[in-house]
Amino acid sequence: MSYSIIDLEVTQPLPTLHTKEDETGIALVLRRKDRPIGLVMQELPPNSVMTPEDLAPLLSREIGTKLLQESIREELVSPANPEEFPSLTVAICTKDRPDNVARCLESLLKLQLSDGSPCFEILVVDNAPSDERTKDLIDTLPTVCYKREPKAGLDFARNRALQEATGELLAYLDDDVTVDRQWFNGLVEAWAENPDAGGFTGLVLPYELVTEAQILFEKRGGFRRGFEKICHGQTLPGSFDYPCGAGRFGAGCNMAFRREALLKLGGFDEALDTGAPLPGGGDLDIFYRVVRAGYPLVYEPQYLVFHQHRRELAKLRHQYWTWGLGFMAFVVKSYQQDISMRLSFRLLVGWWFQYQLRQLAESLMGLHPLPPGMILAELWGGIVGLLGEYPRSQRRIEQIKQQFISEPGLALQKLSCPQDDNIILQK
Repeated sequence: MSYSIIDLEVTQPLPTLHTKEDETGIALVLRRKDRPIGLVMQELPPNSVMTPEDLAPLLSREIGTKLLQESIREELVSPANPEEFPSLTVAICTKDRPDNVARCLESLLKLQLSDGSPCFEILVVDNAPSDERTKDLIDTLPTVCYKREPKAGLDFARNRALQEATGELLAYLDDDVTVDRQWFNGLVEAWAENPDAGGFTGLVLPYELVTEAQILFEKRGGFRRGFEKICHGQTLPGSFDYPCGAGRFGAGCNMAFRREALLKLGGFDEALDTGAPLPGGGDLDIFYRVVRAGYPLVYEPQYLVFHQHRRELAKLRHQYWTWGLGFMAFVVKSYQQDISMRLSFRLLVGWWFQYQLRQLAESLMGLHPLPPGMILAELWGGIVGLLGEYPRSQRRIEQIKQQFISEPGLALQKLSCPQDDNIILQK
């Protein structure tokens, strides 16, 4: 089972598409003048053909309204000026995955050096590595900086990036993504339209759909938040759980923040996104705190990355378990600390369990893309997260911090950038 992913520029003549012997469908990334405007997944038998006559009604049904919106936007909105864009640091936090880092950097360097000189800073934070492979890779790349964070945990690494970054804006990428050719332009546009924003998130599409697990994940919605620009403010009329349902804001694998805002908020909560046993919740928490602090949080679909989803069903099931766990850990933390929002969080928890049970019933009746085991995994993760995982994680993190304070040999060592630290970055 696999789907081919095809870029389709809708302003050009429609092509004839073919599926191969081992393919059971296609995923069309639809663009208008290179701007992403839709994703269509279509099941097809192996060795089948879709002609332009087959494609036209499908595209009209899926993106007809969006095409009209984009035409109007193009007439009314002036292009953003990159010369006015603030300085930017792009941080990739990683642990023992140099091949992923190399692939991510390959896509990013094409944008960093598009005009022959660096237009933003790239920082790789190596989180408690077991070897020197990532450092050896970065040593070969003169426009990439390397820092080591010895305390294991994604939010430790994110906070290390916050300390080391020099840009006014700080973008975070997971090492299992590649950036789209319009990624930087998308962030420039989002900032130009919302210069008061405290944070930005972007569209996440699949890097590949070659296994059953990846196709199931994307059919359920993947990391997508749609193809419409959204500026999230302080309130959302008619929403009982805003902004407590922080998953609506975006995904942590592709996010950016005003660095000053992150520093004022105290950075990321290091008791969330710790890796095992609590590998989640850190992005939800920072999105929520940015909005609660009074900053707009902007979602921009042109700020696009492609994420390599879990290939194995067992790993996908574990991912859903961590989603439930991380979400409820974030809820418990926020319920404890943001007293004025407690009613909203209670309503959110009730809604979440009803939603999971409704999905489970649909799955048992064959009306849901996921098998029951995947939904049960997320449900069980939520129960564990609700029953004290955040306080347990706080205690573990304090022990880790004390260990590094009490053992001088484990103290944080700053590693120099492989080029002059005073490199001048173009804005």
